[in-house]
Amino acid sequence: MPDPNGKKTVAFFDVDGTLLKSTIVHYYIWMRSAQVPRLLGLIWLVGFLPKIAYYLILDRISRTRFNQVFYRNYRGMDATEVKALSAEMFETYLRPKIFSEAVSQIQEHQEQGTAIVLVTGSLDFIVQPMANYLGVDVVLAPQLHEQNGRFTGELTTPPLIGEQKAVAIQEFAEQHEISLKDSYAYGDSQSDLPMLECVGNPVVVNPGKALRQKALDSDWELNEWL
Repeated sequence: MPDPNGKKTVAFFDVDGTLLKSTIVHYYIWMRSAQVPRLLGLIWLVGFLPKIAYYLILDRISRTRFNQVFYRNYRGMDATEVKALSAEMFETYLRPKIFSEAVSQIQEHQEQGTAIVLVTGSLDFIVQPMANYLGVDVVLAPQLHEQNGRFTGELTTPPLIGEQKAVAIQEFAEQHEISLKDSYAYGDSQSDLPMLECVGNPVVVNPGKALRQKALDSDWELNEWL
């Protein structure tokens, strides 16, 4: 990837809900289903579905805690195999879900010489094929700890959610001499608010009610991407 050093402005993009319509739950279900025959995959899915209600409640209470708990589902999975599947998942499942308007917006920024940085709570190996496809400069994403070739289910860093996104952006800006007041941030959820507030050009995409109202009250750019 190109080195963003010397580029004074950056467009920071959230991924899930902003660049494409999907979630970390969808990624995991795809991965699990791809590792077993179709019938066994359906049986596994029937058993997994009741857990989703619990995850939805946990996400409402704390998205950070939800990420920590949910990623433990990867415990024991072969790291090499899962990482290899991520490229297939992108081509067959994720690529068609990317919003065309997001692609156009990224291309416009690139033509203007603005670096593109993905800032996401989704795992690094899941997001990287998308970053390669979009010509993204840098990916800021969490990683799963590995032991003896398998995932432990624990993150190597705090989940990249809420305030942690703003911290990651500010650290990146300091390291690369980026002007945050001239930079952009794109997000779709209330948890993206700290990220949006730390740049001079926040852009809200497909927001829920609360973030939509915040955008209207703050006179932020508001987009509906399909």
